[in-house]
Amino acid sequence: MKQRPAQQPTALLAKDVELLLELVPELRSVEGLLRALLPGPYTLVLPNPAQRYPWLNGSSPGTIGVRVSRLSGPGAEVLERVGAVAATSANLHGGPEARRLEDVPVEIRAGAAALVDGGDLPGTPSTVLDLTGAEPRVVREGAVPAAEALERALAATGSR
Repeated sequence: MKQRPAQQPTALLAKDVELLLELVPELRSVEGLLRALLPGPYTLVLPNPAQRYPWLNGSSPGTIGVRVSRLSGPGAEVLERVGAVAATSANLHGGPEARRLEDVPVEIRAGAAALVDGGDLPGTPSTVLDLTGAEPRVVREGAVPAAEALERALAATGSR
């Protein structure tokens, strides 16, 4: 519906770290890192040795993007009920961000099984950190400035 390339990955958004660890048990090896950064304004790209959820991983089956956000209102209620969802913005690929339900392109609204109106969405997209290499790398600067995100990631991984 977003008209984005199939090779572009999509994050797994879980209601909490405990459920995330149930869904991707291999992440127990980085549980301290997860608990240090999540819930929070981050999408973490981590190793996915079991290649779980290949439909989320785009052209990188050996990695997985994960999030645990601080949500409130209808979004939090939905996530509490379903546990985890594939998380992406509700815009066409490369298009402007949708801050309100009426900003979501008609093509996406028409293809959705359900729509939840959470009112005007505040904030900035998550900061995406790739933690699959020897050093953390900022893939996308978002809610947390790159320098601060790298500092927190280095502290959480003990790479300082």
